[in-house]
Amino acid sequence: MDNTRVTRRARTALAIAAGTALTAVAVQIPASATATPAAPHRAAAASAAQHASLSAGAAGDTSYDDTYYKDAVGKTGQALKDSLHRIISGTQTGKLTYSQVWDALKETDQDPDNSANVILLYTGRSQSKNSNGGNPDDWNREHVWAKSHGDFGTDTGPGTDIHHLRPEDVSVNSTRGNKDFDNGGTKVAEAPGNLTDDDSFEPRDAVKGDVARMILYMAVRYDGGDGFPDLEPNDNVDNGSQPHIGRLSVLKQWSEQDRPDAFEKRRNQVIFDKYQHNRNPFIDHPEWVDEIW
Repeated sequence: MDNTRVTRRARTALAIAAGTALTAVAVQIPASATATPAAPHRAAAASAAQHASLSAGAAGDTSYDDTYYKDAVGKTGQALKDSLHRIISGTQTGKLTYSQVWDALKETDQDPDNSANVILLYTGRSQSKNSNGGNPDDWNREHVWAKSHGDFGTDTGPGTDIHHLRPEDVSVNSTRGNKDFDNGGTKVAEAPGNLTDDDSFEPRDAVKGDVARMILYMAVRYDGGDGFPDLEPNDNVDNGSQPHIGRLSVLKQWSEQDRPDAFEKRRNQVIFDKYQHNRNPFIDHPEWVDEIW
């Protein structure tokens, strides 16, 4: 799993180094497709990976544009946000209880190399599906949009929306707590690549974009209806119990730098097919982040 993400990061780095001289060509990648990592030491493979990364990043996945997203395509700004809200809230016909989240995460976050395990979000560790619980080295249910930011708890709704719930080591989850997201801090000993300070948390590079797209999904999905608060990102940290999470400027950078990979795309598809029946539009169309914010 980690090797797949590292390879994908290498592709992104190659694309950035190439500059903007390349013309991005729109491609269609089915939401259920899995990526086959290119061998980074071969020049021809690296060139192909570079071109595919630029193309997919610029155009997004158009597989659902004629059906699921047909009322959103072509819109920008608030009109796009409003349209996406109607789509992803109207199609969310499956809503889980908090106890049902356990089994859902065992499937959405399954290790592609070991079906008995899940991949933990911040540590990247592959761990037995059955080691979930409350002990320090167990995994539990991490609310990426911290539930105290809006005080929505674990009731069915934002508290159980698996588009932003992920498996994580119990003690690392505690270290993240309800902190906002930002760059910088000291190393998290149990989760290499992650940093934290008094008011913010920086995830490892391989999931920075995942975190950003989960936060922005929540901001579009929950707009003050359904009896829940209007969740919005802002450019602050230490937001406390306000229904806000920051920093938006950093989250946008993370989404741009860490584009959706095969694991994230598969996860989106499993949620759509088997559980909530709605999609995270920023996985399918990461370019919509800049169209709205």
